[in-house]
Amino acid sequence: MKEYGLALVIIIVAWEIIEDILFPILFVWLGNNVHPSFYVGAPASLILCLHFVAVPVLWWCWMRVSGKRKEIRPCGSCEE
Repeated sequence: MKEYGLALVIIIVAWEIIEDILFPILFVWLGNNVHPSFYVGAPASLILCLHFVAVPVLWWCWMRVSGKRKEIRPCGSCEE
């Protein structure tokens, strides 16, 4: 957690902002400009929780893009 904790916190907070602010704004805009049935998405986006899918996917993308993956080395007593 010491090494990747800040990145994880940023991803979680960013997803909260996207899910709780940007999705309702997007659905209201779509309701105004595309079709009124999109208005249903604004409260639905506040009720539905997609953290269990979105945060791991964003974390995986961050680990791929950042290239900060480390190899797991065996402990000192396990070395050959």
